[in-house]
Amino acid sequence: MSGASGPATERLRLTALVPAFNEEETLVDCLRSVAFADEILVADSFSTDRTVAIAKEHGARVIQRDYGYSASQKNWAIPQAAHAWVLLVDADERVTPALRDEVLAVLDRGPAADGYWVRRDNYFLGKHIRHCGWGNDTVIRLFRRDVSRYQDRQVHAEIDLPGPLPTLRHPLEHYTFRSFAQYWRKLDRYSDWGARQMHRDGRRTGALGILFRPFGRFVRMYVLDRGFLEGTHGVALSLLAAFTVYLKYVRLWEMQIGGGTGAPREAPPTPR
Repeated sequence: MSGASGPATERLRLTALVPAFNEEETLVDCLRSVAFADEILVADSFSTDRTVAIAKEHGARVIQRDYGYSASQKNWAIPQAAHAWVLLVDADERVTPALRDEVLAVLDRGPAADGYWVRRDNYFLGKHIRHCGWGNDTVIRLFRRDVSRYQDRQVHAEIDLPGPLPTLRHPLEHYTFRSFAQYWRKLDRYSDWGARQMHRDGRRTGALGILFRPFGRFVRMYVLDRGFLEGTHGVALSLLAAFTVYLKYVRLWEMQIGGGTGAPREAPPTPR
């Protein structure tokens, strides 16, 4: 860690980094929530809707690059931030006023570490989900630009910083699942990327894996993680997660038998 050794005489300046592709439905609320930042940087993947226009209307600086996968896109964008500290916020996330004030306080007194974990409150079809394993979601989102990069993985990549890092008290709001039409596209991408990552890691599967791993995911989320307390939302979410696991493992099996190359597909329709 290389945090400040004493109180800062002037607040450190902040870039809010927002990766985006065709996010005209979500981007306005996201950009309003990060308007306190000294710079808003939108890393766009050549959107075909009004994403770029909306970003510029809200005073954001826009950079563009073809999308490969999440970690590579973010690692390309992070060094282009104008300021030494970065708050990374996806277009379907919102910085609450309480989190805003906490971030500004950290920068005002001088950070104690090179990065900070941020809790996320996840919403599924408008409901805040506290169970199903979603209640302990944390991500590194406030970090020092020059020493922070994501692990080079297609899925489940995190900022690679050594040592224990502090966790901010106040959470991001994450509206990950807004409609089934939106989710199907995400399900297709994540199951494909997950299968390709496992294939590159030398993982194997067969009939038992394809059959029992989805069942195990449902039991874990709905029973062990008490998804039943979420009512119908818990049933639907646990079944969708199980189906995503099924697709991932059946695609891994397809690659094993030669039906898939394990090479990256063409650029996906959306980056998240």
